[in-house]
Amino acid sequence: MGEVISLAASAAGGGVFGLVGTVIGRVAGYFEQRQAQAHEQVRWQHEAQLLTLQMDARREAAEAEIRQAETAGSWTGLAASIEADAAIGDSYAWVNAVRALTRPVLTLLLWLITWLVYTSAPEPEQAKIVETATFAATAATLWWFGDRGTKRMAR
Repeated sequence: MGEVISLAASAAGGGVFGLVGTVIGRVAGYFEQRQAQAHEQVRWQHEAQLLTLQMDARREAAEAEIRQAETAGSWTGLAASIEADAAIGDSYAWVNAVRALTRPVLTLLLWLITWLVYTSAPEPEQAKIVETATFAATAATLWWFGDRGTKRMAR
């Protein structure tokens, strides 16, 4: 009978030891899984941040291209306008006189409109209207007279 008890004790001890090993394995597996999930979560956060930075860089590059295209278009328009003005050539004296007076008269009219708007516009709309009129008058003054400094009329 001692052998049976010894055999039963060995079986029970082996079973308990096997269960303890299984529990330890499961606990270790649980912690490994948590660690793997934490690692994956950090990796996904990093990738999300990287994608966000890439999108920001692309957006900034696109905005820079738009600004460059707008600037290039403005300069192209200015160059075409100056070329068209230079291509007109000489005509009758009275035509040249009218052409020479067009810019100053239009500029004076723009500044007169600006002054009239400033003195007679209702208060809420006054600021926006005056800003627009001032922009137009300033642009006209600088553009129209800016390219006249070096030209001399032939007699």
